[in-house]
Amino acid sequence: MQLTIDRQPSKATNPAFNEPAEPAVIEQTAEALRERGFTVEIAADFDDARRKVLALIPEGAEVGQGASKTLEQIGVTAEIEGSGRYDAIRPRLRSMDRATQGPEIRRLGAAPEYWLGSAHAVTVHGEMVIVSFGGSQLGPIISGAGKVILAVGSQKIVPDLETGFRRIEEYSYPLESARLQDAYGIPSSINKMIILNGEVAQDRITVILIPGAIGF
Repeated sequence: MQLTIDRQPSKATNPAFNEPAEPAVIEQTAEALRERGFTVEIAADFDDARRKVLALIPEGAEVGQGASKTLEQIGVTAEIEGSGRYDAIRPRLRSMDRATQGPEIRRLGAAPEYWLGSAHAVTVHGEMVIVSFGGSQLGPIISGAGKVILAVGSQKIVPDLETGFRRIEEYSYPLESARLQDAYGIPSSINKMIILNGEVAQDRITVILIPGAIGF
């Protein structure tokens, strides 16, 4: 397996990596994920995906998340950060001074009660690949957060890890780099990567598979 990264990604993307998976493939992937220790739910549509994510989070719970396009598009981000029903970490982090509160910011983001996010590729064999520019979302997913919920569009399902790496470089990476450039004036870079092969803690990581193409 090899991933070669172009440090100046093209703005062009490979549209083949935005094609939703067939229902039978989604079911196959869900079963493979379950066999690796992940809890899996298959949403009926985008609205159902939002409901399923929120149903897993108690009111008042401490919730952190990364900059996930999927969570934004299904309406989870707005609910978590705007409803007042949850202790949302990201707004608190934005209000803190990195120069004087750096250690506190790091600790607060590293081990929330709940962590929400997505994946960039999921194989039909149940492996999940997540990449990051800075890496702040990877620690909570690996072990820091008490519970992790990953909402994943079915277009991210791939045959194997090699294809998953190609999807990241040819689809996710250019789009994320353009988003970062627009937001902060800098391009993205695939600096850190994790492959989730399994989970030993029962019900710690829940994957919501979403029919249709959503997110990067």
